[in-house]
Formats: sequence, structure tokens, C-alpha cells
Amino acid sequence: MCSASHAGDRKLKIGIAGAGLLGRLVAWTLAHQGHQVSVFDPAPGPQPAYDGHGAAGFTAAGMLSPLAELESAEPDVAERGWHSITRWEQITGALARRTYKPPYFAQRGSLMVAHGTDLGAAKRVLSRLDDGLHTPARRTTAAPRQPEPLSAGQLRQVEPCLHGSAGPLHAWMLHGEGHIDTVRTLQCLFEDAPHVQWHWAQPVKHVSPHRLDVAGCHNHQADHFDWVFDLRGTGARPDAPVRGVRGEVVWLHAPGVELQRPVRLLHPRHRVYIVPRPGDMVLIGASEIESEDRSPMSLRSAVELMAAAHSVIPALAEARIVRMDVNLRPALPDHRPEIHIEPGMVRINGLYRHGWLLGPSLIDEALARIGLASTTACDDPALAI
Repeated sequence: MCSASHAGDRKLKIGIAGAGLLGRLVAWTLAHQGHQVSVFDPAPGPQPAYDGHGAAGFTAAGMLSPLAELESAEPDVAERGWHSITRWEQITGALARRTYKPPYFAQRGSLMVAHGTDLGAAKRVLSRLDDGLHTPARRTTAAPRQPEPLSAGQLRQVEPCLHGSAGPLHAWMLHGEGHIDTVRTLQCLFEDAPHVQWHWAQPVKHVSPHRLDVAGCHNHQADHFDWVFDLRGTGARPDAPVRGVRGEVVWLHAPGVELQRPVRLLHPRHRVYIVPRPGDMVLIGASEIESEDRSPMSLRSAVELMAAAHSVIPALAEARIVRMDVNLRPALPDHRPEIHIEPGMVRINGLYRHGWLLGPSLIDEALARIGLASTTACDDPALAI
């Protein structure tokens, strides 16, 4: 186990508001460094919830696509994404060695596809990716390769189930991208967090330096911490100017559909992604609605998502609908993530639709900035920052 050298190898008392992706990842990291960690969350327990009110990380499809994000995100977001992919490989490897059911992680690249009639829209997207690749980023990782065009024969070789309902698809391979099983990874981060005190059904109503004010709590749980982390996402209001952006995902059970990597369908009106999961599961999503409505998915969204996926994977016709999931992504006014630090408090928010892509990078930076990055030799590289 590693120790936090900047704290003089002293075990610190850490309070965390929020047990979503960031909260579990910070708790897991700092617990393995030997700190005393307490986590507070309004959820009734650690299990996933698919009612629109659980942690947004459970709803996410888990695409790790920094190159594709250059279409709309700034280059430094993509740079953080490449860092996070490396970290997810390390983290899931560590979890696989210590949990009974390893989380799934793969880095086989991803695909962009377009129907022949939508080639113009696809070329505009590719042009924006090219512009992003040639814009200097704030960080200094090696530039990723450009999307590689695939012929119809090459596409059949890498993903035989992909073919258009109205003719051959145009396709591009985005090398280096990956995907992760978000649900199992969140479960493993909880299972492998030694000695963390999890306080369920205890929402934090306010975070200030060294203090978490827990609703209905008047005992030591709200008292002084060496560091507190505000990782509540949309629950951080009014402490942070965050809003919720609605996202929707359809879960399908599709035995016989052999899909190896995430697929984006480029369309003039919307982007639809199709992501494989273990157990013959396929996730379809894309909706991004400026609304904080947590009600079930609309008929229009469901029909558009599933029809678009079926148009490029005809074998999905016999898939069974397991669930339709909705949730709110936490977004700041500029749609960019923010790390706010003052003595005794760290706040990370605004991950928007990039939570899994950016989480490890933001946490690594925040912990390094407050002196909780491990500088000692670690047996487990996933715990070294």
C-alpha cells in the first residue's frame, strides 16, 4: 500500500460528498494510500439505480473517445481523455486482481459510420476532427492518429455485423479509443475500497473548507476533516452553478450480435452511439436535452435511437429491450470541467457528457495539486499518480 508522502505519511481524515464516479474513485485511491475516508451520499446504497435519480455514472455508456470528442470539445479535453484511457487500463487491471468479477475494459479503437446519403455531414464532422488535431492543446501528449477510412471489405473484416440497410456504409476507424463497463467498474471501486466508511441516505447540503454539512446530522460526521471533496455533480447546487443536461440510453440484450468496439452513426441531425457490453448487451444512446426532466424516455427518443441503430446493425431486429435509462449530466455554463481548490476543500464538477473520459485525469491533477499524490514506489501502478 502507498502512503501520502506530502502529508508526512500521516493518515488524513477525508470527507467526500457524493458516491458517484468521482466520489468512488477518490475514495478508492485515498483509502489505498492509507487515509481515513468517509463518503456521504443520498442514495439508499451502493447498487445501481435505473430510475433517473441514481449516480449518472451508472447510466453512461462508457465510451472513451477523446479523438471523436474533438468534434465539439476543446483539444485539452481530448488530451485529458488520452491520459484517462491509460489510467483506466491501470485501474481496471488493479481491480481485476482484487475483485471476484473483474470490470470490463477494452481499447480496440472505435468506429464512425455514415450512410451514403449522409456522407456530406460525415465529412463536416471529420473536418472538425482534423481542425482539433492540429490545434495546440494545453497539455503535451503525443498527437493521436487521424481517423482511418475503411473500405466496405475492411469494415466487414473488423465488424461483420455492420452494414447499411440501404447500401454500403462509409466508415472510419479511430485508433486508440476504448470503452469500459461503467456499472461493474463502479461496483468494484466500492468493493475494493478498504475501510472506507460509506454513509448512505445521507445527502450533503453544503460543503465548506474542512466541513461537510449532512442533512439531519448533528454529530461528528459533520465535523472537521483535513480535506473535503465536493463531488456531488448536479447535487452541488447552490454551492456550484451546475445544471443538469438530460441523457437517455436504451439497453438491449442481443445474443449473436458480435460487436467488438463502439460505433458512432454520423447523421445530419444527431449522433447515435452503439456500445457493446459483456453478456450480449448493447447500449444505444445519444440524446442530449437541455432539460432537468427525470421522467421516463419519450417515444420519439426511443424510436429514433433504436431505428438508427437497426439501420447499421440489422441483426438488432431480434434484440430484446432490457431497460430505457435516463439521467442528468452535470454541466457548468461553459460546458467545461472545473477543479476548484482552496485550503481544506476540493470541488470538481462540470464533467457534462465526459465523466468517464475525464474522471481519472481530473482526479490525478486535483490530488497532485493538494499534495496527496503518491511519490513513493507503489506495488500497484494504478495507485500511483
